[in-house]
Amino acid sequence: MRRKNGLPKRRALRNMPVFEHGFRTNPRTAAYRHHQASAPAPGTYTVMSLFAGCGGMDLGFMGGFRYGGQIYRAHPFHIVRAIDFDRHAIETYRLNLGEHGVVGDLTEIPARDLPKTRVLIGGFPCQDFSSSGPKVGFAGTRGMLYRVLIDYMNEHRPDVVVGENVPHLMRLRNGEYLETILREFEECGYDFDVWEMFCPDYGLSQSRRRLILMGTRRDLPGRPAQPRPTHPNKYRPIEDAIGDLVGVTDESVTNQSQYFVATRATSGGGQGDHTNQRGELAYCIRANAKARIQFHYELDRRLTVRECARLQSFPDEFVFPFAAMTSMSQIGNAVPPILGHHVAASVATYLAAIDRGEATPQKARRAPEQRSLFAADAAK
Repeated sequence: MRRKNGLPKRRALRNMPVFEHGFRTNPRTAAYRHHQASAPAPGTYTVMSLFAGCGGMDLGFMGGFRYGGQIYRAHPFHIVRAIDFDRHAIETYRLNLGEHGVVGDLTEIPARDLPKTRVLIGGFPCQDFSSSGPKVGFAGTRGMLYRVLIDYMNEHRPDVVVGENVPHLMRLRNGEYLETILREFEECGYDFDVWEMFCPDYGLSQSRRRLILMGTRRDLPGRPAQPRPTHPNKYRPIEDAIGDLVGVTDESVTNQSQYFVATRATSGGGQGDHTNQRGELAYCIRANAKARIQFHYELDRRLTVRECARLQSFPDEFVFPFAAMTSMSQIGNAVPPILGHHVAASVATYLAAIDRGEATPQKARRAPEQRSLFAADAAK
């Protein structure tokens, strides 16, 4: 079959990555990476990670990585266990972050069988709430999985709960879905704040927003503070993240030879059919790898696996060991590690303060009428 311009159809690439080490065993990361031991060290806060994926949020909580010329210091967190249903994602996790990553169906694992920790993190599946997805909410096959976090809260009573999802959850059905989730979370004896975070405010070269549901147990004083932007109105354009890869076509940088060979859409302009522009933020990296990942701002090809990983703030030493489609899906589903790092810093500061018995700002429970703000925001 020939392309519309008359040229032969381009053959698909079948490149696989070339690497010797994952992030956790790479000699280049030894000086600064988080050394996750088999047991928590004194002074660390234990973490349970649900719906962990390939480990974007977990890398942020662990810290100890280099991105964009900056070292994001190690945090005092110990991830006791990280669980995900996707065996490929967990294989990536274990290669890079540790053997505490395990495959499991959280709908079948009783909360009582999970370890008790001080912090619970969980990016419960977002596909049914996403603006680029079916928008079916609780009617979808994954729309009710947030209740896995509820089971853990009721069973183990962690000090802090960090939920993560897409911002469209706040607007879908005029905020009714988010209101329901928050109400059920708070019925467990927790108070929750909602942080809508624009990732470029924190140094990401990609137009991406995430919703953080930050909860603290009601008997504890105060709450973690929402991180202040580090790059307000000083966004880093796409070339800051991937400009040095323009001339790299092989695996001298792992995952750089992998990309989808596909022609531009002739109509529609659907998800992934966009061409990035020099001097601007990249389009949002999506989890749907079949949606024709966006084009490079300078080269006549789609973005590589490594370029997408860079735009999500994964360090180059973090290896994606699969073919392009599987790796692109993992990258698009991930929380950007630098965003997770800022959230984790806020949680660590809060836990240290309450352990010292220091006064922190008191919590004020959201009144029922405040919930209408979600609907008001959706109408803007």
